Amino acid sequence: MSQAQALPTSPLKQFWLKWRFHLNILLILIPLGFMPKYFADAKLFRGEGGLGANVVSDIKVGQWSLDLAELRDEAPRADGPAGHFKLFNAALCKTCTEGAKAIYLRIGKPRSLRAAGTIFFGAPYRMITSLPIPPRTKPDADLWITIEGWDGSMHQASIPLAQASPSTVAWLKKQGGTK
Repeated sequence: MSQAQALPTSPLKQFWLKWRFHLNILLILIPLGFMPKYFADAKLFRGEGGLGANVVSDIKVGQWSLDLAELRDEAPRADGPAGHFKLFNAALCKTCTEGAKAIYLRIGKPRSLRAAGTIFFGAPYRMITSLPIPPRTKPDADLWITIEGWDGSMHQASIPLAQASPSTVAWLKKQGGTK
């Protein structure tokens, strides 16, 4: 009879056999580190976390009143060659949703309804739009809100960009003369 001899194992196999349990625990713990952000985003998108950051309440635009907020308090995000964009949320007041056909947002005063800006989409109590930030925007610019009524009327109001999105103004000042 011959005795069974142990085959030599490679260092990689020895490492795996010794540390596989600990590596599997890491595979569980790493995703858990991202869970608070996930739950905060889910709460925000369900509407339980409010409208967003820097809420500007009761903006009167004609017969309507709306609240406007940036989705996140951060600098505009680059979207490839299309430039930089900032997400804004809006909500019409509970009693004034009737008669509004479309709501637009733009930096700078629109020349006409054809250049009214980006359109908000979604339910009247939680709408969203992705606003392009032109490279030559001045930090003291205004955001213009245009509401088109079903009767063809057009109503406008403006608020300072610094009030609606201080992070965008800080980003514009940081850009300075580079653009």
